[in-house]
Amino acid sequence: MYFEIYRQSKGTPSTGKGQWRWRLRAGNHETIASGESYVNKGDCLHAIGLIKGVESETPVKEI
Repeated sequence: MYFEIYRQSKGTPSTGKGQWRWRLRAGNHETIASGESYVNKGDCLHAIGLIKGVESETPVKEI
């Protein structure tokens, strides 16, 4: 698995165009997760760091 970061190219500035986004890809390059948009690249990278830091003991809640 690996993370990709990219700048959103579609839409308008008010809908996220030009903002940073992340997605998590599986070994076969399929997207398995993605996140919201961020104005700053550093904020996008910070979000990835938070996800990487989640312990395996984090509960999963069914709703």
